[in-house]
Amino acid sequence: VVVVHNGIVENYLELREWLVSEGHTFSTETDTEAIANLVAWSLRRGRSLHEAVQDTLERLEGSYGMVVMAASEPHRIIVARQDSPLVIGVGPHGRYAASDMPALLPLTRDFVVLENGEHAVLEPQAHRIYDRAGRVIPRESVRCDWTPEQAEKQGFPHFMLKEIHEQPDVLARTAFERCLDLEGDVSFEEGFGLSDAALRGIGRLRFMAMGTSLHAAMIGQQLAGALARLPGETLNASEFLYSAELEEGDALTVVVSQSGETADSLRALREVKRRGGRVLGICNVRGSTLAREADHLIFTHCGPEIGVASTKAFFGQVVALYLLAIRLGRARGVLDAAEGRARLADLRGLRHRMEALFEPPALAAVRSAAEFLAGVRSCLFLGRALQHPVALEGALKLKEISYIHAEGYPAGEMKHGPIALIDPDFPVVALVTPGRTYEKMLSNLQEVRARGGRVIAVAASGDAKAAASADFLLPVPAVPELLAPLVTVVPLQFLAYYTALLLGRDIDQPRNLAKSVTVE
Repeated sequence: VVVVHNGIVENYLELREWLVSEGHTFSTETDTEAIANLVAWSLRRGRSLHEAVQDTLERLEGSYGMVVMAASEPHRIIVARQDSPLVIGVGPHGRYAASDMPALLPLTRDFVVLENGEHAVLEPQAHRIYDRAGRVIPRESVRCDWTPEQAEKQGFPHFMLKEIHEQPDVLARTAFERCLDLEGDVSFEEGFGLSDAALRGIGRLRFMAMGTSLHAAMIGQQLAGALARLPGETLNASEFLYSAELEEGDALTVVVSQSGETADSLRALREVKRRGGRVLGICNVRGSTLAREADHLIFTHCGPEIGVASTKAFFGQVVALYLLAIRLGRARGVLDAAEGRARLADLRGLRHRMEALFEPPALAAVRSAAEFLAGVRSCLFLGRALQHPVALEGALKLKEISYIHAEGYPAGEMKHGPIALIDPDFPVVALVTPGRTYEKMLSNLQEVRARGGRVIAVAASGDAKAAASADFLLPVPAVPELLAPLVTVVPLQFLAYYTALLLGRDIDQPRNLAKSVTVE
């Protein structure tokens, strides 16, 4: 018996104790080994592989995306799903199983997505899906519009580097077809389903996400406040589960997830709906659990993201949230057509301005800073307002793939503790872009320099004041303040990449991390 398992069997200790009493031996401490022994126990009693897996599923408590094979039935595979994603690839030469679609794009672009509590029998030319009661469920396959080429490196040494370079195209795919330039408005596809009247009825927005998506959500909340005058909050999805159970009333919850399979975000989504609330999902994957369970939906159209450290997905999420803020502002009468046109023109003009981020002078500046960062053990990222979430994201990227400890802070917090850490071996990465926070950030840089700290500043190209206060300057084009996160995040992604490259890290598959966190 062979088992591939993504998830957690919560009652495996009880199952293990019982199986040992039945004469089974264990060679590891993993919960997955209990599944294999349960299947073997049933097979030894004359059951078929399908029957043995059904019996096993009835005994399991927890989450699983599971594949089971047995030597006794070599041309049959059983797959099952509970709270961990699982898709079936339907190809002319076979059936395949994986956690998500990109893994199977070289083999097929037709997929069947299992729902919670379902399992399926796969054979080379057929598949059958069953519910918990063992009843056959008919289901049509869906076509994935991603191409196999999109899931390949296309000459880049790493997926992460390729995906950083794809971000100008992500801007176009996520935004441009949705822009109603003459009306100064935005039109989302059919799954959005929120009329002007419904948008006017929203009293507050709640944003929920995890990891990189949480940082995008924090920016989204600020954009909604600026362009739609809507109050709101941004919560770590895993913490919402322990919040006071209040009336949902006129709230709309926006759940952001690249994969649409993030376990904590899905659990929070279900809790919102249990409390009577409505959910708008923002995700990148058609057919994902978030796409199926959310009341309303916005796809980011980023294409497959393979690198574990998210780059273009964050970018696409922020673009989608900017569009959502415009749509809210127009529906609620906060933005008039003229201002809407101006905001969309800013967005369309961004793609051309982004070109400077990928040119040799900008990349040379990043590599120089990376050579310095590769020799430190810890650093601080600082930003204010819209740049605070970018600081958090930059710190996350650096520690994810270089394993250098990094923390992101709102710059106003520096004097409330982190300033005690500053010395020549503890550098500060600061986001110093034009706008309301510019002078305050310059003051932060001077305070760091006064204490012997080294400074890496992300600042507008040609900014002499920032250059005078920094040891390294990462230039970005000057853009409208609400769009600045979309340019400042790029040199921070490059900084993490080149630092990790110098340290010889496994950039696309950093230790201990998975692309989608599908267990809590």
